[in-house]
Amino acid sequence: MKIAGMAQLPFPPERAYALMQDPAVLAGAIPGCESLEKTGDAEYRMKMKMALASFSGAFEGQVRLLDPAPPTSFRMIVAGSGKIGFMKGEGVLTLTAKDGGTEVSFDGDAQVGGTMAAVGQRLIDTSARMLIKRFFEKLATEAP
Repeated sequence: MKIAGMAQLPFPPERAYALMQDPAVLAGAIPGCESLEKTGDAEYRMKMKMALASFSGAFEGQVRLLDPAPPTSFRMIVAGSGKIGFMKGEGVLTLTAKDGGTEVSFDGDAQVGGTMAAVGQRLIDTSARMLIKRFFEKLATEAP
């Protein structure tokens, strides 16, 4: 499944980039994230709860931040699994100064399997877009 879009953040690219590299900020902004602990250089172990239609469950996985080019871009890889299935996602986030803030464009792919995939592609696509929207809304509330 292809995932692409844009979000606006109310601070300059340098601040937006720094926030998206901070594990405490990421843990607070990722919907359902219960913990994000550093396991290596730009690598984190994540625990989260995911709910999709009538399915919900705990996931464990990892988040990796690669190809850093501060403050303009980086690549993020997220992978997790639990009793209701698995998810994998990879994308490039590009940050551009715009209107006194930062426009973040993202372009990537996601895969979902197991019981979760049984709910149908359209519902998964809608849920993924909602989670991304919530992530950027929460990130936008960080103090400049």
